[in-house]
Amino acid sequence: MSGTTQDDYTDRYSRRVRGMTTSEIRALFSVASRPEVVSLAGGSPYIAALPLDAVGEMLGRLASDHGATSLQYGIGQGTVELRERICEVMSLSGIEGASPDDVVVTVGGQQALDLIARVFLDPGDVVLAEGPTYVGALGVFQAAQAQVRHVAMDAEGLIPAALSQALADCGGRAKFLYTIPTYQNPAGVTLSEARREEVLDICSRHGLLVVEDDPYGMLSFEGDAPRPLRARRREGVFYLSTFSKTFAPGLRVGWVLAPHAVREKLVMASEASILCPSAFAQGAVTQYLSTMPWREQIKVYREVYRERRDALLSALDDLMPGGTTWTNPAGGLFVWATLPEGLDSKAMMPRAIAARVAYVPGTGFYADGTGTTNMRLNFSFSAPDRLREGVRRLAGVMEQELAMRAVFGAVAEPRRRRGSAAADAPGPDLA
Repeated sequence: MSGTTQDDYTDRYSRRVRGMTTSEIRALFSVASRPEVVSLAGGSPYIAALPLDAVGEMLGRLASDHGATSLQYGIGQGTVELRERICEVMSLSGIEGASPDDVVVTVGGQQALDLIARVFLDPGDVVLAEGPTYVGALGVFQAAQAQVRHVAMDAEGLIPAALSQALADCGGRAKFLYTIPTYQNPAGVTLSEARREEVLDICSRHGLLVVEDDPYGMLSFEGDAPRPLRARRREGVFYLSTFSKTFAPGLRVGWVLAPHAVREKLVMASEASILCPSAFAQGAVTQYLSTMPWREQIKVYREVYRERRDALLSALDDLMPGGTTWTNPAGGLFVWATLPEGLDSKAMMPRAIAARVAYVPGTGFYADGTGTTNMRLNFSFSAPDRLREGVRRLAGVMEQELAMRAVFGAVAEPRRRRGSAAADAPGPDLA
């Protein structure tokens, strides 16, 4: 088949592949990684905050002292040692009494989502998810040929009444609710204490499974995060997390805490996909949790990210044009911004790249292509001065767009809303 083109393969694709589209974030990586571009786009942790020399020595000892096992095949569920450490980590968030037998180690949080989809979703099934939601989850559900129906959020997270309405609209056919209740990606909002119980009650009454994704819960800036949903209800709640945000994403180690009756199906699905997770990566995380001051390291991350969040919010408050609003996250990695009337975050992207600043358009976080008035801004990776410079460049692009539209009478002069006020109202797309 020499000289073949993409068209020669199109008719051979499976139905699940034909529906796949490129991630908004992945498409930006090649541009956002250029040194002259200030990236507010990705969700990369600040790995330089780790004691890299000590981590390097630990990895060297792992290879030299335990290479015979750490460089060998492992078991599909993950090592017992790591699953025991994971249970200790979860206990810090309030998930008490979890059994290592009910933990399945995964290749990052992304594979955890994929396993849930493989076990539960058939083509045409309905998944309920916050609007906006994690772009990686949308990719998994799209590949499974599921229909995603978004549930509205506001400053207190997912709106229970909207969840009830979504269930009514789909005739109770939803397979599960996918939610990131704590420091949500991309919106940065957190589900309130009262709503956590209400959401769980609604799901329990309707027999709706809950898939709780919690990568950011330990990255709190203002006191302790609320207890996870899984800490409140054991049955019907799948708890997913990862070490990508609290240790190192390059190791690709995450996990699922599943109801016992489902654990074996998840293991079989994992073995069919990857045979077994990396024994070396698991050994590295186990050694890190067993021999290094990881709790102190999380405190370091919290301080670094708090400083950077404050720098981003200050720059937004000082520099953004009138009519812009944004969330004020109490943890995590992201701020969700709503643009002045008339601006389109996706259409504006080429001009932003030309101005050497990158962000993620809001459309990437909705299954239905909405979100054109929104953008996600990351504050974890860049230093405070770079964050301010990035906002300055972005504000300049927005001012140019507004000026062009004003010339043609497309946009009326918007009123200024400062970031401190916007913290109480995340914007129209979250209401």
